[in-house]
Amino acid sequence: MSEVIATYLVHDAKGDLNKKAEGIALGLTVGSWTDLPLLEQEQLKAHKGRVVEVSQLEDNEKTNHYLGKSVKIGKIKIAYPSINFSQDLPAILTTVFGKLSLDGEVKLIDIELSEEVQSFFSGPSFGVLGIRESVGVFDRPLLMSIFKGVIGRDLAYLKDQLKQQVLGGVDLVKDDEILFENPLTPFEDRILAGKDVLKNVYEETGHRALYAVNLSGKTFELKDKAKRATELGANVLLFNVFAYGLDVLQSLAEDSEISVPIMAHPAVSGASTASSLYGFSSSLLLGKLLRLSGADFSLFPSPYGSVALDRNEAIGIAKNCLKKDSLKQSFPVPSAGIHPGLVPLLIQDFGIDSVINAGGGVHGHPNGAIGGGRAFRAAIDATLAGISLKQAAASEENLKLAIDLWGAKEVYK
Repeated sequence: MSEVIATYLVHDAKGDLNKKAEGIALGLTVGSWTDLPLLEQEQLKAHKGRVVEVSQLEDNEKTNHYLGKSVKIGKIKIAYPSINFSQDLPAILTTVFGKLSLDGEVKLIDIELSEEVQSFFSGPSFGVLGIRESVGVFDRPLLMSIFKGVIGRDLAYLKDQLKQQVLGGVDLVKDDEILFENPLTPFEDRILAGKDVLKNVYEETGHRALYAVNLSGKTFELKDKAKRATELGANVLLFNVFAYGLDVLQSLAEDSEISVPIMAHPAVSGASTASSLYGFSSSLLLGKLLRLSGADFSLFPSPYGSVALDRNEAIGIAKNCLKKDSLKQSFPVPSAGIHPGLVPLLIQDFGIDSVINAGGGVHGHPNGAIGGGRAFRAAIDATLAGISLKQAAASEENLKLAIDLWGAKEVYK
């Protein structure tokens, strides 16, 4: 049978997890069961939710204290027949977590899609391989940096900052997610200016890079704006997907006239993922669901910065982005608090099919953005060659300056 299997973390004061599971399975499908006449039961059988698994976890006194009551904690798996919902993600999410999300003590950890249900989705248009082909880099993590302090600045300032970052060997540069349409750096002008800078740097150095411009505005304007970006030759579209919705991302990714990779930013997602008691797991929302919706890149908090994500959750996001199945893979992009000294840890945790994304770790370098980019590239090369950063820094001045400033996390195998 074609179905979606949802996994929940539940907290139940009544202590009967099996009854809780059956209540969810019925409440999100046929509503009731034992009170129905046998004829109606037979008619509704194909629509009824099915409890797949119930497992009790250890009690947690911190959780009990926070909730002000004693609860049983468990994992519940429930299968929902695909006959119940239409072929779109809003329908699926409403089915498996709609009114249940209002419970306040249930967290949606994962969803598993049957082959038929997964066929509803096209996934990323370009994916890891497509992005690698566009920059000609196949044997290392890509390096990305971020514009800093460009709000209120003019186009000349933005162009100079872009040039400095790319000259340092950065593969991608993205807009700040809070840089919207404005008179000093309009969307279309940013695209044209970025193309000009990247072309000049390529002709000067042979280094090819991409610029992700922030696609923003009212929802009904986005498609026309994205199509115009395609006409102008935009490299990548940055998109604050959780301010709009996963279905909006999917509509952009599946439009044949928008032939531009899409980079999904996690802004606003914390409202749905931060709690351990309710909402979505990060690995599901920022990994599996973004990829289903068509994100070529998924940005998420790294396990190392000031807004650090749990390491297992972060690695779970990357695994969901890179799972080998019918869809193209999305690039996982661990972000926040990244500096060159973390490169060995990043490569250990996320492998070479990832994007190393830095803001202050590039711009805050003593030799500016060029020095910051070169320090990262030296750290990547050393790590992949099995050379310690301390050893590499002896002959790489930019890397030495970075390590002196931020330190280094060596990984020993």
